[in-house]
Amino acid sequence: MTPLAHLLPLLLPLFPFTIAAPRPVPTPLPVILWHGLGDRSDAAGLSDVSDLLQAVHPGTKVHIVSLASDGAGDRRASFFGRLTDQLSSVCDNLTSSADFSGGVTSVDALGFSQGGLFLRGLVETCAGIHVRSLVTFGSPHNGIADLPACGTWDLLCKGAEGALKGNKWSEWVQSNIVPAQYFREVDDETGLGSEAYLEGSGWLADVNNERDVKSEKYRGRLGSLERFVMYGFEEDTTLLPKETAWFAEVNGTSGVVTGLRDRLVYLQDWLGLKILDDRKGLVFRMVKKAGHMDLSEGLLRKAFEEFFGPDRTLVEVKQEDEVEVSPDEVVNQWRGQDLSLVRGDW
Repeated sequence: MTPLAHLLPLLLPLFPFTIAAPRPVPTPLPVILWHGLGDRSDAAGLSDVSDLLQAVHPGTKVHIVSLASDGAGDRRASFFGRLTDQLSSVCDNLTSSADFSGGVTSVDALGFSQGGLFLRGLVETCAGIHVRSLVTFGSPHNGIADLPACGTWDLLCKGAEGALKGNKWSEWVQSNIVPAQYFREVDDETGLGSEAYLEGSGWLADVNNERDVKSEKYRGRLGSLERFVMYGFEEDTTLLPKETAWFAEVNGTSGVVTGLRDRLVYLQDWLGLKILDDRKGLVFRMVKKAGHMDLSEGLLRKAFEEFFGPDRTLVEVKQEDEVEVSPDEVVNQWRGQDLSLVRGDW
């Protein structure tokens, strides 16, 4: 026996093994994707977004929200239907899935235009899912003051527009016309929702916790997000007003913009937004020189890299055509611009 041979059993634990077991690849969180007004769940563009998500984070399971058995029916449901029923249906579908149920895993959520607003409503009302990051692009979080012009032959759009302009606060309209249910009328003197809006709104006044009786569940659920990311578009002429993408308020008489941090919804924390902001979970992004939903693959890729993927610490990744701003800077960036309600294509 060689000298020291008897010491080998004692010395071996002091030396690292040269062959280590491979580390398991982290599994990306599933993503819920909800499209905008007039779009459909089987649209090629949504498939492209799903493919990009899976290219950036291989293995990502993507659930594209659909409210009908086919694309045509889903498009119709983006104009017509009762939002409380639609969100309840989506909640039931998700909670019955092992991939998306909050009892199994956290999920991420990606919403385009009105789909982002509906996903926020889902976060607040669906107890069966647990959302980590909610990312919205051009979503009317503070409601809309008007609809953009419909295409000449878009009969679904024209039907919704006619009903909205006819008697927007009627029970039938507020139960059947989707855009009417997030229409918001403001008292320009108080800066709060008008009496007609607070009494007649079929959905938004509730989900924004604007009525006298507040829901602590809404506040707690939204405040539990890790990130709530709101993208606005600098040259948006479809979202009316465009500042609603950041929860800002626009005075219809003077055109003055009130940033989120100066509004009661934040100061009294009706929705948990201040809780999020205090721990840096509230993120505002502006897509420069871009109209409504003018999205490049590069911009989406960077957003997916930063906010989606495995359950890990989120890494900040920005690019040249987007700028992060604070709610106070929102007011400064839009001050002096023409804030009148302009019309544009969907």
